[in-house]
Amino acid sequence: MKILDGKKLAEEIKSELRTEVLGLKEKGIVPGLAVVIVGENSASKIYVKNKKRACEEIGIYSQVFELEEKIFQDELLEVIGKLNADEKVHGILVQLPLPAHIEKEKIILAIDPKKDVDCFHPENIGKVFLGQEIFPPCTPAGILEILKRSEIEIVGKDVVIVGRSNIVGKPLALMMINLGATVTVCHSKTENLKEKCLGADILVSAVGYTGLITKDMIKQRAVVIDVGMNRDDEGKLTGDVDFLEVSQIASAITPVPGGVGPMTITMLLKNTIKSAKFYANRS
Repeated sequence: MKILDGKKLAEEIKSELRTEVLGLKEKGIVPGLAVVIVGENSASKIYVKNKKRACEEIGIYSQVFELEEKIFQDELLEVIGKLNADEKVHGILVQLPLPAHIEKEKIILAIDPKKDVDCFHPENIGKVFLGQEIFPPCTPAGILEILKRSEIEIVGKDVVIVGRSNIVGKPLALMMINLGATVTVCHSKTENLKEKCLGADILVSAVGYTGLITKDMIKQRAVVIDVGMNRDDEGKLTGDVDFLEVSQIASAITPVPGGVGPMTITMLLKNTIKSAKFYANRS
């Protein structure tokens, strides 16, 4: 059984990205990422802090805009408009969730698709559908990068994805299909979940439910990707998969923490650099 070490892979990729950033800086271009956070959500603040630190590690210019919880929607839209026009900013990320009084869809639509490095804008999601994505969604891209660098074949494989979110499940299904996999997407209303999971050569769980995937749901030598990020009763970070049990029969498995999470942020950095390269070519 192989542990798919996302943390180690992320460090390898960041080393490659540092070289790319240096090359851009020699041309007078510093890749820039702007992160907008609204309110005092503690988890969001941790995520934003981690993203800023990752930018600094490889030489990306980063700026965080911390806005008050009660900000008017028009004021937030004004901030985004200024970032769209700022040539120092190549990527814009609005940290979710947003306060209830702000319409998430309007905020996402306001971001210039050329700077939508999180791939939330409908235009960019449409390109994922067509297999023409400029900025692949970060978590799905991280999962595919883990599989690719671990030399795990996707073409012709039966892939089961448990979870149908717009951030992970749906875009990952599209990307897997475009790569030649046969994909089944399961969710809370799926009947016979165990039976469907047992058919998977590659099983991805992205639900957010501790212990959802157990040993009796995995066929021998399957590859298991755990995207879940949960806290157990003792406050310990866990995934959706019963790691100790499932690792006994899986051929490869991602741990939590240290699996998909570090790769998600790394793909955000990669998308920001890609946007900066597009800017360089347009200039």
